[in-house]
Amino acid sequence: MGTTVFMPSATIHLHRDDLPAGISLGPVIAVDTETMGLNPQRDRLCLVQLSAGDGAAHCVQIRPPHLGGPPRVNGHVDCPNLKALLADSATLKLFHFARFDLAILRRELGIDAAPVRCTKVAAKLVRTFTERHGLKDLCRDLLGVEISKQQQTSDWGAPELTPEQLAYAASDVLHLHALWARLEGLLRREGRLDLAEECFRFLPTRAALDLLGYEDPDVFAH
Repeated sequence: MGTTVFMPSATIHLHRDDLPAGISLGPVIAVDTETMGLNPQRDRLCLVQLSAGDGAAHCVQIRPPHLGGPPRVNGHVDCPNLKALLADSATLKLFHFARFDLAILRRELGIDAAPVRCTKVAAKLVRTFTERHGLKDLCRDLLGVEISKQQQTSDWGAPELTPEQLAYAASDVLHLHALWARLEGLLRREGRLDLAEECFRFLPTRAALDLLGYEDPDVFAH
């Protein structure tokens, strides 16, 4: 079952529990997640947002089994179409703060969503003149786009998501293609693209360490 919501600047497709079969979002997709909290070891996955960078967003609401959602197979959500897309090694995934999203996708879906690029990591490598590396800051500074974070701490586990929640969720993926293009250019300009690529390759491992409890203390700390 799916629903399409038309917003002033975007089209949002809401799907329940999995992507429909046959959806193609191209070789580079923007990805984000919404969860019940910010602890990837504890909090359940509620929504996965995807965009091909074409002004449309596909939001997959993941409901728990007791609320009509898919069963869990070997402890993981049974959403084969979504899992196949995210695990496809021929598809590049764009994230903002990939470390968290990769951890929750690994725990809940049982996949490694690689290869990846992370706009937060890229921003930290080239925007060393500021500590402001949030998505809202980057969209404003690099794209001239203002996005709202008002729904960031809303209840993403609600059975019915509001239009405001969907608009917020979509905004987290609709601009990542353009943002990555700007940041990739800055990485090339500053001679740090190779370093960034090494960081991106390590992110799935960093997420796995987080799931094992090695966020604090960090295994790389003294």
